[in-house]
Amino acid sequence: MTTWRRKPANEPFAVDEVEARLKDELPAWHYEDGWIRRKYKTAGWKGTLMVVNTVGHLAEAAWHHPDLTVSYAFVTVKLQTHDAKGITEKDFALAKKIDEVLMWQPGREADPVFEGTPDDPRFKYLKYE
Repeated sequence: MTTWRRKPANEPFAVDEVEARLKDELPAWHYEDGWIRRKYKTAGWKGTLMVVNTVGHLAEAAWHHPDLTVSYAFVTVKLQTHDAKGITEKDFALAKKIDEVLMWQPGREADPVFEGTPDDPRFKYLKYE
């Protein structure tokens, strides 16, 4: 993993820096049309709403708000720092936090305290990679 030089919070990265950093740090995300994006597949509407609410909470707490595309079985998250007109450290930090929270699978930890959701489609809400 490359160690990236941090920039001031509102200083945008060049496109090649964004793409290299995504490849290195956030491989499920991609750069397109000035945004970094990720699509989270869900098991249906209930899961979609849980993802939207989680992303909404994290974004509001960070005071950095993504654009969302919401459908029955997926949520697409798009991040960009509007006032910087590009991708900044804020976008990478929020993308990492969103992934950390949404992709957490308690039953798969080395020493799980929580067992995670049962292996039954009725209880699954997110399709993990």
